[in-house]
Amino acid sequence: MKFGIGFATGVATTATVLFRRKAASTAQIGKGHPFKHRALDLASGMIQSKYPLAAMSTYLNGFHMYADDMGRQVEASHFCVHLRPDLHQCVIFDRNAADARLIGIEYIISEERFQDLPEEEKRLWHSHHYEVKSGILVAPGIPELAEKSYFTDLVTTYGKTFHTWQYDRDDFPYGIPQLMMGLTEDGQADDGLVQERDRRLGVSTVHKRNGRAGIPAPEVAPEANPWESGRTVQTSLEEMEFKR
Repeated sequence: MKFGIGFATGVATTATVLFRRKAASTAQIGKGHPFKHRALDLASGMIQSKYPLAAMSTYLNGFHMYADDMGRQVEASHFCVHLRPDLHQCVIFDRNAADARLIGIEYIISEERFQDLPEEEKRLWHSHHYEVKSGILVAPGIPELAEKSYFTDLVTTYGKTFHTWQYDRDDFPYGIPQLMMGLTEDGQADDGLVQERDRRLGVSTVHKRNGRAGIPAPEVAPEANPWESGRTVQTSLEEMEFKR
């Protein structure tokens, strides 16, 4: 099969446009870096296949709080893949942008899988019932019917989240990973954070909440959300002997 000059020109033009768009989207990321590094990043972005990243097709936006401090709440943009029937895995950024900061990870499991966990392990997990029912957790840009169907399944799940970048305090990933939790009832969320998120993403938490009124609320396992008892767990550094 032969292609004419017009086709070839069209392909070349399209490639040039895509290249320029890619360069524009990454311009700020590479700002200040040596040209050879920026060129390598650009070439890698266009040529290399990145299957784990490409598979993370679900984008969710919500809020986490530090497991030992409800007053420290941060916005979290999740990018997830449904790895197995009972397991999602997500990478978390501070926002959905090309220069977003990678701030953590979250694993999401089914209720059945959670019930099979050791008792000590359960203390690391939080429920998603309130995040879903309240409308605080959203899937921006997804049609409401599809979003509601997705969250009808997610409402019964549990998540284990660690943030590696305390971006509410430092513009650099200092310190050790911190265990995070989810909100569980009205009156806990930082309304200012929620309202600013809604404005920026063009969503309405109140509208989402009303639309999810028909989603059945699950009975939450008492072992999850350990901070509700007044006691919680958090990570810390421990010095120990090195094994040779």
